[in-house]
Amino acid sequence: MTQHESAPEDEPRANGSANASVGSAPSDSVAAGDATTPTAQWAPLEERREPQPTSAPTAAPTAEDPLSAQIDASLAQPDPLALRPRTSSVVLCVVFGVAFLGVAAAVYWLGVHTVDGQSYEDLAIMNFANTMPAWLSFGNLKSGLVIGVSLAFGAAAMLVAAARKRWWLLGQLAVFAAVAFAAAKLLKPLLPRPLLVHVESSVNNSAPSGHTMLAAAAGLMLLAAVPRAWRACAAVLSTVFTSIVGVSVIYDRWHRPVDVVMSVCIAGACMMFALACTRASGMDRTGSRASSPSVQIAATALITLGLCAIAYGTYVLWQVFPGLQYASAWAAPGACAAAAAMVVGFAGLVNGMVLMMRQITAAPLTRLGLIGEPPAPPRKGAA
Repeated sequence: MTQHESAPEDEPRANGSANASVGSAPSDSVAAGDATTPTAQWAPLEERREPQPTSAPTAAPTAEDPLSAQIDASLAQPDPLALRPRTSSVVLCVVFGVAFLGVAAAVYWLGVHTVDGQSYEDLAIMNFANTMPAWLSFGNLKSGLVIGVSLAFGAAAMLVAAARKRWWLLGQLAVFAAVAFAAAKLLKPLLPRPLLVHVESSVNNSAPSGHTMLAAAAGLMLLAAVPRAWRACAAVLSTVFTSIVGVSVIYDRWHRPVDVVMSVCIAGACMMFALACTRASGMDRTGSRASSPSVQIAATALITLGLCAIAYGTYVLWQVFPGLQYASAWAAPGACAAAAAMVVGFAGLVNGMVLMMRQITAAPLTRLGLIGEPPAPPRKGAA
């Protein structure tokens, strides 16, 4: 029994020693490893780590970057307005040119191919010198003087365009002068004047009036050739010269009112078509383009004057219309006043419209801000 009693006591002791030996082995090895080679255990793990690629930090895109890129791209492209006017300006020139031709055709038909129109023309041309003030004859304006002044205006326009090195404009003016001269010469035999009523004046001078066409064309050439600072003055000068010649040829019985009005409208139409063909060297230089108060004021004044004078002449004609068919003496003063108003009115309207279109075709303001110098700050002591 001694053996059986001692066995249980020895068995746990043996098991405990075995367990202790088994359980202590790892701890001894770890301890041995920690004590002997701590680097050797973790070195393989460090060697297996691969360096992560690094990139330079990029700035977060902002909302202004696309707009800045678009502005830079647009500014890098050549400005189309440096080479040609705006499309809307070209279209307006064509529209106004066609409108002037339509007015010329309507005036010719009403004044030449209707009984009342021929009665009015004959009444006006036969009584103009006796009814209107004598100074409207301008000293019995001579044909040579009209031609000489007109040629001087035309030559000055060509010289100014050449001095400004506007070679395209020089060609425009040359073609315009040729077309206006051809129109004055070729339309006369093509536009007969039928005798619907008894006409006391000569029928040899038919529409259009060559002297008025020459004066109007020369004035418009000068208007188109001069720089921006002189355009308003040239427009006023052209209006005055055209009006003087137009009234004088009626006063001296060279032409009837319809012939004069037709000439002014045809010259204006030809110039509008010429301005529609404006290109780079026919325009103002990009660095000198600016809006012009003088052009705005002069164009507005001339157009307003022209429309008011035409409206007045139309009203007077409406008042004397019952006496036109029978050439009544009481209708003569009204017919003459209407003729003078119509000549001055169409001269002002055509020159004002050409002045306006010349400015916007020669100096279109571009997206580069070429509008002249910025406004200066107010000076000290200024009111």
